Amino acid sequence: MTDTTSTTTSGRRLVGLLVDDDALYASTLQRVLARRWLSTHIASDGPGALHLARQLRPDFALIDLKLGEDSGLELITPLRQLRADMRILLVTGYASVATAVESIKRGADDYLPKPASAQMILRALGLESASDHASDQADVAADTPATMIPLHRLEWEHIQQALAETDGNISAAARLLGMHRRSLQRKLGKRPGPERKPLDD
Repeated sequence: MTDTTSTTTSGRRLVGLLVDDDALYASTLQRVLARRWLSTHIASDGPGALHLARQLRPDFALIDLKLGEDSGLELITPLRQLRADMRILLVTGYASVATAVESIKRGADDYLPKPASAQMILRALGLESASDHASDQADVAADTPATMIPLHRLEWEHIQQALAETDGNISAAARLLGMHRRSLQRKLGKRPGPERKPLDD
């Protein structure tokens, strides 16, 4: 039986866009959301996300903050212009007040810590019902592999927080972080590795 909480008023199944360069996390989340009658499509970068969005006109988009060398923040405005009523959620492994404020300023509807469970996403989309809590948590526990966010990824997002709080001023951000300006510039020039990786058994 179709879960009507995950359909439009016309009965159409909701379509979503998952934008994440972590293929394992994205595919796991896609399976979990499919159980809630949410059809999702995955893009690993900004250009791919916009290409899919123009084709699909999705009802919602779940965007990772870090997409390779790009920022998921840059997708918020073009997606909002594409469809004004699209629910746009930004997710990140390092939740910071500064980035959350910036995402909302750009037009995001909500800001979630990563990994975001199906329950958190459904709540942000306004689709969660009280009777669904236990089953959603069980789905996530069964499907999500044991993972950790690498330290270098946390460091990158911590740097982004400092830059946001100093309006992009590298010298001021370096002082805030307690490091030399050139050291910060070198770190900004490096590309972080995969967002998450499985723990050893």
